[in-house]
Amino acid sequence: MTYLVWNILLALTWAAMTGSLALPNLAVGFVLGYAALRLTLSAVRLPPYFLRVPRALAFLAFLLYDVLRANLRVAYDVVTPRHHMRPGVVAVPLEEGLTHEEIATLASAISLTPGTLSLDVSDDRRTLYIHAMYIDDADALRRQILDGYLRRVLRVTR
Repeated sequence: MTYLVWNILLALTWAAMTGSLALPNLAVGFVLGYAALRLTLSAVRLPPYFLRVPRALAFLAFLLYDVLRANLRVAYDVVTPRHHMRPGVVAVPLEEGLTHEEIATLASAISLTPGTLSLDVSDDRRTLYIHAMYIDDADALRRQILDGYLRRVLRVTR
């Protein structure tokens, strides 16, 4: 059985023992199950699961921060009389060898952020086209996507 399945089973066991299937209680059970599994394994050679979970949580925190920041920027633009939008489409070059899941995760994360939308991926999967409401510097936007989003997605998936 994989460690994720064991972790889910431990979280469900925690929920059964506490008598509550509420989401916060399941989250506590998941964290406790992760800690229990981590403590039972040797610290010398950890399975990839124990590296991916903290990376996935870091990616989620980064995404939530970026969504909040983008929401505030769009809200500011909506409530002020002068609009600061400079919309446009930007082609973001992708590195070779990305899987469909990695590209889909990247495109979904970009589309979740207000003010940006993933439009298309080229047939050779080497370019991602993005529509953005605020393009002050296209190269800076590309760097933000490649260094911010793609780097974190690859840390979780590889």
